[in-house]
Amino acid sequence: MDLKDLLDELSSTTKGEFSSMPEVVDGTDDVDVSTLPITARKWTRMDDVVVVVADLKSSTQLGTGSKAASTASIYEAGTGGVVKIFDKFDANFIQIQGDGALAIFWGDRRYERAMCAGITVKTNSLDFATQIETKWPTKPETGFKVGVASGRVLVKRVGTPRNPAQQEPVWAGKPVNYATKAAQCADRHQLIVAGSVWDRIEKNDYLTLSCTCGDGPGDGIWQDFEIDKLPIDDPERQGRRLVSSWCQVHGEEYCNAILDGKKNRPDVNALRESMIQAQWADSLRAVARRKRDDVRNRRRGLSA
Repeated sequence: MDLKDLLDELSSTTKGEFSSMPEVVDGTDDVDVSTLPITARKWTRMDDVVVVVADLKSSTQLGTGSKAASTASIYEAGTGGVVKIFDKFDANFIQIQGDGALAIFWGDRRYERAMCAGITVKTNSLDFATQIETKWPTKPETGFKVGVASGRVLVKRVGTPRNPAQQEPVWAGKPVNYATKAAQCADRHQLIVAGSVWDRIEKNDYLTLSCTCGDGPGDGIWQDFEIDKLPIDDPERQGRRLVSSWCQVHGEEYCNAILDGKKNRPDVNALRESMIQAQWADSLRAVARRKRDDVRNRRRGLSA
């Protein structure tokens, strides 16, 4: 290993990269990440993607004092299950991250597909944790924490040109980072969305209002949540937390309605209006929403 030559080469590469800006092209809904160039200095801009991150609580403690086989079994069932869910909801990109995974959605009904995937991970988490607690009562409390964020990204594959095993896409921008931080702020079996995601789903009755079971329908399945790992002046920080899961009676019906693009339920017209009024009566949420609207409007102006 000639360390000096390696460092000199890296320094020269950095200088060359900084001497001129790379090409940035606009991506389309049919972008195939696996075909993005490795050597060309070309990045693809995706104006609005939705990122779902699933993070396993207490993952570092699951293997403490345990047989390797039991730890492997938990990871296989947990992470493997999350990946299967993301695939079922047509995620455009899936990446395993240690004890969890992330999925990126773009194109038609990306918010609907992403939210259905996230809620399904959250719902499955309950059964997953119960089975662990039954089989291994001494294991630490666990389950998946889910975060969802959206926004603009730049993507490019980087790595060793001739070795596909050493190539990965880099997603530059806030959505992956913000979805990860939202998941970190959640507890097990919880799903937290950043502000812009809520803006896109808040008028979907199938996502924001409970079903007719029990005391429903109602708006108590979502709670205001401040994502304190995000910058204090970032309007994405004012998010929402889902405390419910798919209903055993209505879950499949509502999930398919969301995927079909349906939004309005005739049984909740009055409740929907009162919920919208309550939102705008909350000054903190209203201010954050206006800031997010301003950001979107500026972006439209720049791209016009």
